[in-house]
Amino acid sequence: MFFEFYLKRFVVMAVLLVGLGNPGAQYANTRHNLGWDAVQAMARDHHLSGPSQRFKGLFGDGSISGERVYWLLPETYMNLSGESVGEAARFYKIEPEQVIVFHDDMDLPLGKVKMKVGGGNGGHNGLKSIQQHLGTADFTRIRLGIGRPPERWDPKRFVLAPFTSDERKISEPLLEALSFDALPPLLAGDLPGAMNRLSLKLNPKPERGESKKEKREKRLAAEKAAQESADGAS
Repeated sequence: MFFEFYLKRFVVMAVLLVGLGNPGAQYANTRHNLGWDAVQAMARDHHLSGPSQRFKGLFGDGSISGERVYWLLPETYMNLSGESVGEAARFYKIEPEQVIVFHDDMDLPLGKVKMKVGGGNGGHNGLKSIQQHLGTADFTRIRLGIGRPPERWDPKRFVLAPFTSDERKISEPLLEALSFDALPPLLAGDLPGAMNRLSLKLNPKPERGESKKEKREKRLAAEKAAQESADGAS
Protein backbone atom coordinates (compact mmCIF):
# COMPACT_ATOMS: atom_id res chain seq x y z
CA MET A 1 0.00 0.00 0.00
CA PHE A 2 2.76 2.45 0.99
CA PHE A 3 4.77 1.55 -2.11
CA GLU A 4 1.77 2.21 -4.33
CA PHE A 5 1.22 5.57 -2.62
CA TYR A 6 4.91 6.41 -3.03
CA LEU A 7 4.77 5.76 -6.75
CA LYS A 8 1.70 7.92 -7.28
CA ARG A 9 2.99 10.75 -5.08
CA PHE A 10 6.67 10.99 -5.93
CA VAL A 11 7.39 9.32 -9.26
CA VAL A 12 6.92 11.46 -12.36
CA MET A 13 4.17 9.79 -14.37
CA ALA A 14 4.52 9.76 -18.15
CA VAL A 15 1.79 11.29 -20.26
CA LEU A 16 0.78 10.07 -23.72
CA LEU A 17 -0.49 12.77 -26.09
CA VAL A 18 -2.59 11.34 -28.91
CA GLY A 19 -3.69 13.28 -31.98
CA LEU A 20 -6.49 11.66 -33.96
CA GLY A 21 -6.69 11.93 -37.72
CA ASN A 22 -6.05 10.07 -40.94
CA PRO A 23 -2.61 9.51 -42.49
CA GLY A 24 -1.66 10.67 -45.95
CA ALA A 25 -1.20 13.94 -47.80
CA GLN A 26 -4.82 13.95 -48.96
CA TYR A 27 -5.98 14.38 -45.35
CA ALA A 28 -3.45 17.01 -44.30
CA ASN A 29 -5.01 20.18 -42.85
CA THR A 30 -8.53 18.76 -43.04
CA ARG A 31 -11.10 19.38 -40.33
CA HIS A 32 -11.07 15.74 -39.25
CA ASN A 33 -7.31 15.99 -38.64
CA LEU A 34 -7.45 18.92 -36.22
CA GLY A 35 -6.48 16.68 -33.29
CA TRP A 36 -3.56 15.28 -35.29
CA ASP A 37 -2.43 18.82 -36.17
CA ALA A 38 -2.64 19.89 -32.51
CA VAL A 39 -0.30 17.17 -31.24
CA GLN A 40 2.03 17.55 -34.22
CA ALA A 41 2.33 21.26 -33.40
CA MET A 42 3.08 20.46 -29.75
CA ALA A 43 5.85 18.06 -30.71
CA ARG A 44 7.37 20.70 -32.98
CA ASP A 45 6.95 23.65 -30.61
CA HIS A 46 8.47 21.82 -27.63
CA HIS A 47 11.27 20.13 -29.61
CA LEU A 48 10.19 16.58 -28.80
CA SER A 49 11.99 13.75 -30.56
CA GLY A 50 10.57 12.03 -33.62
CA PRO A 51 8.69 11.15 -35.51
CA SER A 52 9.65 7.51 -35.77
CA GLN A 53 7.47 4.67 -37.02
CA ARG A 54 6.27 2.82 -33.91
CA PHE A 55 3.03 1.43 -32.54
CA LYS A 56 1.32 1.68 -35.95
CA GLY A 57 1.84 5.42 -36.00
CA LEU A 58 4.22 8.37 -35.79
CA PHE A 59 5.83 8.44 -32.36
CA GLY A 60 8.22 10.56 -30.31
CA ASP A 61 9.02 11.63 -26.77
CA GLY A 62 10.65 14.27 -24.60
CA SER A 63 9.95 16.55 -21.66
CA ILE A 64 7.60 19.54 -21.27
CA SER A 65 7.50 21.60 -18.06
CA GLY A 66 9.27 18.80 -16.22
CA GLU A 67 6.74 16.18 -17.36
CA ARG A 68 7.80 13.07 -19.26
CA VAL A 69 5.80 13.12 -22.50
CA TYR A 70 5.21 10.65 -25.30
CA TRP A 71 3.33 11.70 -28.42
CA LEU A 72 1.55 9.54 -30.94
CA LEU A 73 -0.27 10.06 -34.25
CA PRO A 74 -2.01 6.76 -35.11
CA GLU A 75 -1.68 5.81 -38.78
CA THR A 76 -4.30 3.08 -38.59
CA TYR A 77 -7.01 5.43 -39.90
CA MET A 78 -9.44 6.99 -37.49
CA ASN A 79 -11.70 3.99 -36.86
CA LEU A 80 -8.81 1.81 -35.65
CA SER A 81 -6.91 4.41 -33.59
CA GLY A 82 -7.22 2.28 -30.46
CA GLU A 83 -4.88 -0.36 -31.88
CA SER A 84 -2.06 2.17 -31.95
CA VAL A 85 -2.89 3.84 -28.64
CA GLY A 86 -3.34 0.53 -26.81
CA GLU A 87 0.05 -0.78 -27.98
CA ALA A 88 1.90 2.36 -26.88
CA ALA A 89 0.13 2.56 -23.51
CA ARG A 90 0.83 -1.09 -22.71
CA PHE A 91 4.47 -0.90 -23.79
CA TYR A 92 5.24 2.10 -21.57
CA LYS A 93 2.81 1.07 -18.82
CA ILE A 94 0.90 4.33 -19.13
CA GLU A 95 -2.34 4.35 -17.17
CA PRO A 96 -5.51 5.38 -19.07
CA GLU A 97 -5.85 8.52 -16.95
CA GLN A 98 -2.43 9.62 -18.28
CA VAL A 99 -3.61 9.38 -21.89
CA ILE A 100 -4.74 12.69 -23.42
CA VAL A 101 -6.58 12.45 -26.73
CA PHE A 102 -7.09 15.46 -29.01
CA HIS A 103 -9.89 15.13 -31.54
CA ASP A 104 -12.23 17.14 -33.74
CA ASP A 105 -15.86 17.67 -32.73
CA MET A 106 -18.69 18.85 -34.97
CA ASP A 107 -20.90 19.61 -31.96
CA LEU A 108 -18.69 22.58 -31.05
CA PRO A 109 -18.18 25.73 -33.12
CA LEU A 110 -14.79 26.21 -34.71
CA GLY A 111 -12.37 27.61 -32.14
CA LYS A 112 -14.23 26.26 -29.11
CA VAL A 113 -12.61 23.68 -26.85
CA LYS A 114 -13.91 21.41 -24.11
CA MET A 115 -11.88 19.14 -21.86
CA LYS A 116 -13.06 16.23 -19.77
CA VAL A 117 -12.05 12.87 -18.34
CA GLY A 118 -14.22 9.89 -19.22
CA GLY A 119 -17.69 9.96 -20.70
CA GLY A 120 -19.20 8.66 -23.90
CA ASN A 121 -17.66 8.70 -27.34
CA GLY A 122 -20.29 10.96 -28.92
CA GLY A 123 -20.35 8.79 -32.02
CA HIS A 124 -16.66 9.46 -32.67
CA ASN A 125 -15.23 6.20 -34.01
CA GLY A 126 -11.68 7.05 -32.98
CA LEU A 127 -12.70 7.49 -29.35
CA LYS A 128 -14.76 4.32 -29.50
CA SER A 129 -11.76 2.34 -30.70
CA ILE A 130 -9.47 3.80 -28.00
CA GLN A 131 -12.00 2.96 -25.31
CA GLN A 132 -12.15 -0.63 -26.54
CA HIS A 133 -8.37 -1.09 -26.56
CA LEU A 134 -7.69 0.67 -23.25
CA GLY A 135 -10.55 -1.23 -21.64
CA THR A 136 -11.97 1.92 -20.09
CA ALA A 137 -13.38 5.33 -20.94
CA ASP A 138 -11.32 7.01 -18.21
CA PHE A 139 -8.90 8.89 -20.42
CA THR A 140 -8.77 12.64 -21.06
CA ARG A 141 -10.48 14.00 -24.15
CA ILE A 142 -9.74 17.42 -25.63
CA ARG A 143 -12.65 18.26 -27.91
CA LEU A 144 -11.70 20.71 -30.65
CA GLY A 145 -14.67 22.29 -32.37
CA ILE A 146 -14.89 22.31 -36.16
CA GLY A 147 -18.55 23.34 -36.44
CA ARG A 148 -21.39 21.89 -38.44
CA PRO A 149 -21.42 21.64 -42.24
CA PRO A 150 -23.43 24.16 -44.25
CA GLU A 151 -26.92 23.14 -45.27
CA ARG A 152 -27.01 20.30 -47.82
CA TRP A 153 -23.36 19.47 -47.23
CA ASP A 154 -22.61 15.81 -46.57
CA PRO A 155 -21.02 15.61 -43.07
CA LYS A 156 -18.35 13.16 -44.27
CA ARG A 157 -17.41 15.46 -47.12
CA PHE A 158 -17.30 18.38 -44.68
CA VAL A 159 -14.92 16.79 -42.14
CA LEU A 160 -12.59 15.48 -44.85
CA ALA A 161 -12.32 18.88 -46.53
CA PRO A 162 -9.50 21.32 -45.71
CA PHE A 163 -10.10 24.44 -43.66
CA THR A 164 -10.87 27.58 -45.63
CA SER A 165 -8.52 30.56 -45.37
CA ASP A 166 -10.97 32.30 -43.02
CA GLU A 167 -11.22 29.19 -40.84
CA ARG A 168 -7.43 28.96 -40.60
CA LYS A 169 -7.44 32.42 -39.03
CA ILE A 170 -9.26 30.73 -36.14
CA SER A 171 -7.68 27.26 -36.11
CA GLU A 172 -4.03 28.36 -36.28
CA PRO A 173 -4.11 30.69 -33.23
CA LEU A 174 -6.01 27.94 -31.40
CA LEU A 175 -3.26 25.39 -32.05
CA GLU A 176 -0.63 27.87 -30.86
CA ALA A 177 -2.56 28.62 -27.66
CA LEU A 178 -3.09 24.93 -26.97
CA SER A 179 0.62 24.23 -27.34
CA PHE A 180 2.11 27.12 -25.38
CA ASP A 181 -0.61 28.14 -22.92
CA ALA A 182 -2.94 25.21 -22.21
CA LEU A 183 -0.52 22.29 -22.42
CA PRO A 184 1.61 22.85 -19.26
CA PRO A 185 -1.35 22.82 -16.82
CA LEU A 186 -2.98 20.06 -18.86
CA LEU A 187 0.05 17.82 -18.38
CA ALA A 188 -0.22 18.41 -14.64
CA GLY A 189 -3.84 17.25 -14.69
CA ASP A 190 -5.23 20.76 -14.16
CA LEU A 191 -8.02 20.89 -16.74
CA PRO A 192 -9.69 24.03 -15.29
CA GLY A 193 -6.32 25.79 -15.30
CA ALA A 194 -5.70 24.75 -18.89
CA MET A 195 -9.11 26.05 -19.97
CA ASN A 196 -8.55 29.31 -18.13
CA ARG A 197 -5.18 29.94 -19.75
CA LEU A 198 -6.60 29.04 -23.15
CA SER A 199 -9.48 31.46 -22.70
CA LEU A 200 -7.22 34.29 -21.56
CA LYS A 201 -4.99 33.80 -24.59
CA LEU A 202 -7.77 33.61 -27.17
CA ASN A 203 -10.13 36.09 -25.52
CA PRO A 204 -7.98 38.70 -23.77
CA LYS A 205 -9.86 41.12 -21.57
CA PRO A 206 -9.98 44.64 -23.02
CA GLU A 207 -8.03 47.26 -21.16
CA ARG A 208 -10.21 48.96 -18.59
CA GLY A 209 -11.09 52.54 -19.45
CA GLU A 210 -11.04 55.36 -16.95
CA SER A 211 -14.03 55.58 -14.64
CA LYS A 212 -16.07 58.77 -14.32
CA LYS A 213 -14.48 59.39 -10.93
CA GLU A 214 -10.96 59.04 -12.35
CA LYS A 215 -11.77 61.36 -15.24
CA ARG A 216 -13.21 63.96 -12.84
CA GLU A 217 -10.18 63.79 -10.56
CA LYS A 218 -7.84 64.14 -13.52
CA ARG A 219 -9.81 67.16 -14.81
CA LEU A 220 -9.80 68.86 -11.39
CA ALA A 221 -6.06 68.26 -11.05
CA ALA A 222 -5.45 69.79 -14.47
CA GLU A 223 -7.62 72.81 -13.61
CA LYS A 224 -5.77 73.27 -10.31
CA ALA A 225 -2.39 73.08 -12.02
CA ALA A 226 -3.50 75.61 -14.62
CA GLN A 227 -4.75 78.00 -11.91
CA GLU A 228 -1.51 77.70 -9.93
CA SER A 229 0.47 78.41 -13.08
CA ALA A 230 -1.64 81.50 -13.81
CA ASP A 231 -1.27 82.76 -10.23
CA GLY A 232 2.47 82.35 -10.40
CA ALA A 233 2.68 84.33 -13.62
CA SER A 234 0.64 87.28 -12.30
